[in-house]
This record gives sequence, C-alpha cells and structure tokens, in this order.
Amino acid sequence: MKKFHLHCVSDSTGDTIRSVARACLVQFDSVDTVDHLWPLARTPRAMERVLEDIAAYPGPVMFTLVNDDLRDQLMEGCRRLKVPCISVLDPIIAALGTFLGEQPSHQPGRQHQMNAEYFLRIEAMDWALAHDDGQATTDLQQTDVILIGVSRTSKTPTCLYLANRGIKAANVPFVPGVPLPDDLYRPNGPLVVGLTKDPRRLVEIRRARLLSLHQQDETSYVDLEQVRAEISEARRLFTANNWPVLDVSQRSIEETAAAIMQLLAKHREARSNAMMLQPAEASTPPTSGA
Repeated sequence: MKKFHLHCVSDSTGDTIRSVARACLVQFDSVDTVDHLWPLARTPRAMERVLEDIAAYPGPVMFTLVNDDLRDQLMEGCRRLKVPCISVLDPIIAALGTFLGEQPSHQPGRQHQMNAEYFLRIEAMDWALAHDDGQATTDLQQTDVILIGVSRTSKTPTCLYLANRGIKAANVPFVPGVPLPDDLYRPNGPLVVGLTKDPRRLVEIRRARLLSLHQQDETSYVDLEQVRAEISEARRLFTANNWPVLDVSQRSIEETAAAIMQLLAKHREARSNAMMLQPAEASTPPTSGA
C-alpha cells in the first residue's frame, strides 16, 4: 500500500471536504492515507497552524474556504511548500454562479444553519431512536418508512442514515412466530421495505456479534440451516404483502438508504395520485340500472 498524508481544511465542520476526499480516494485501491482534518479554520492564526502541520507532514491539501484572505494564505503557503492545493467547491460554485447570474454569498457553514430542514433532521433522528428494534409500534402510521428484516440486516444504521436526510424511519425485527404490528398491513400506510442478506454472510456477522458480547456462538442464532429457514420465511412474508425487498449483502448503508429513498419517492407519488383520484371518483354519478 502506498501511504501518504492528506490535509483537509475547512472553515466549517469539515463534513463536506471529508466526504469528497473519501469519494475520490476509494477509486485508488493501492493507497492508504494519514488524514489531517482541520475544521473551523477561520483565522490567520489557525491557518498558520495548518501550514505548520503541512510542512511537518507534506501531502496534498484539499480545502473548502470562502474567505479570500485565508484562501490566499493557504494557497501561497502550499506553493512555497510545493504541495498540491485543491479547492473542491470552486468549479461547482463558479458554474452555478454563471448559470444563475449571481455572486455567491461567501458565508462559511451556511449548509449547517439551524433552519427548518435542520430541525426536521433532528426530529427524524429522535424518531428513529424512539422506534428502533420494534419499540413504540402504536404510532407507526406517522412514520415515512418501516424497515423489517431478520437480526443483523443493518436496520438500525440505515434508519439513522435516513434520519440524517430528514426521513422518519422505524424498524421492526422479523422473528419467526412473533406477530408483527398491525400498522405494517394497513392500506395507504407508510412504505414498508424488507431487508435480507446472504445466509453465510449473516452467520459470520452474528458470530462476530456474539463474540463481542462474550457469549457462546453455538446456538440456533448462528446455525446456518436455521438462518436459511429464517430468511426464507421472511422473504415469503415480504412477497405475500408486496413489500419491496433489498438484499443488503453487498450494499453499504449509504447504498441501501439511497435505494430506499428512491422507493419512498415512488411510494409518495403513488399515494398522492391516489388521493387526487378520490374526489373525482366520489363525484361520478351512479350508473342507471335501466
């Protein structure tokens, strides 16, 4: 593995620059990085400390800075140190500004302002935690998405990821012989998505889970044939109720959530269309029997 230092500099939380860096680095299989994250770099003194660290550990620099003086200070320092210095948002902001015919505001951290969207995400996060693993099943009609699956199919982390997108998600475990909440079967209710996983992979994950809890791993919970039967029974339930099914064996949490968001958009559109049709159907006069 080729190892190098990567410096990510931001005048906000650093979430954006870190995500962009990860998205780029996964395209290179033979590299490993030592990450240096510098969030909230908003003063010349903070930028001096950043440059001191870059001098001590030379490597590429990626940044999101809106203050021109700080940008110049960082870029000039990197030029002297002879390391690449990349502004990851400049091309996008410039293209949007040209298209819109407007100048950007150059205010750091605007995506993290506490607006209505922010509070929606906080509410969704509280909802996901309160409705995790089959808790609080009496008000599931108020949720956006209900995930159902056998144990260790990534239900909880997927719900939390969806909550960070402002989507109220709940999850219910599928346990053979244990009845599920009635709200899952109500017409015109929330989107219900079944999650499943390859039995062998599921056994590996369950064994690791038991090991972390210092529990014995020779139980039906990790018996391959039992797990296969458990997954088959869950799949039959999903099919019988026409619930969409996602196999998460080779999906990351982000990929699973993205697929669910697509399903949710279609679900909402179908519900909206159904509601629009109801008044028209109600106003149609009855046909004569003559």
